[in-house]
Amino acid sequence: MKKIYGVMGDPIAHSMSPDIHNDAFEKENIEAVYHHFHVTKEGLNDAVKGMKALGIEGFNITIPHKESIIPFLDEVDELALAIGAVNTVVNKNGRFIGYNTDGKGFFKSLCDEISGDMKAKKTLVIGAGGAARAIYFTLVKEGVKQVDIANRTKERAAELVSDCPYDKISKALSIIEAEQSLSQYDLIIQTTSSGMSPEYDHSPLNVDRLKTGAIVSDIIYNPLQTKLLREASEKGAKTQNGLGMFINQGALAFEIWTGIMPDTARMTDIVLNKLGGNTC
Repeated sequence: MKKIYGVMGDPIAHSMSPDIHNDAFEKENIEAVYHHFHVTKEGLNDAVKGMKALGIEGFNITIPHKESIIPFLDEVDELALAIGAVNTVVNKNGRFIGYNTDGKGFFKSLCDEISGDMKAKKTLVIGAGGAARAIYFTLVKEGVKQVDIANRTKERAAELVSDCPYDKISKALSIIEAEQSLSQYDLIIQTTSSGMSPEYDHSPLNVDRLKTGAIVSDIIYNPLQTKLLREASEKGAKTQNGLGMFINQGALAFEIWTGIMPDTARMTDIVLNKLGGNTC
């Protein structure tokens, strides 16, 4: 009998996780299958109980369950607990253990593409939501010396800085303050939904004062080049979209479940083919 894995969320039919994981299972000769699981907020507790009763080997969690699933798990990894969100669960001897691979997946994608010492780069994170939290906590935990947070609501940025339990040099900024001081930063990371399909003409930040040679990363991957990345590229910045984060967070989840790191280049090709004409 094949082992069962999956992803739960609401909505969930759009997820490309089954495409990459089922291909990886086949390539690694693992008798397993990965499904979509549509789970509402009201049905989350019953869904987790049902998955445990059925012996589901592992699953991913996406919006809106990353935070609310924590009370229903038997154990939560230290970083995931600090972030306050779980995106990966593994079944270990009948116990559901939660992890967060979002920040680690993003950090790995950065390290794969960026030359020089990542830890020395003065960094600005745009946004103060769940993705920003995972990325910010991970960057600081990995030793990045200075990471500032900018958000439309400066108070939320300040709360995020205050919540981070790791040693850090950070300050909270409004978006206007960030734009005015943009030339100070070596790395800008955009974590909001601004610019995501279908709102292609939106950008969260004016890049007129962008530092020459800066790196601008946007966690969006549909479209592959957001308005922010296009404008940053025109200013001479090195740019990175969110495809690497998506692939690496999935690959790290696969490794947690199976002990095998899958072929991330193959995963990337699958997603690019799947996106097809849906990008611009």
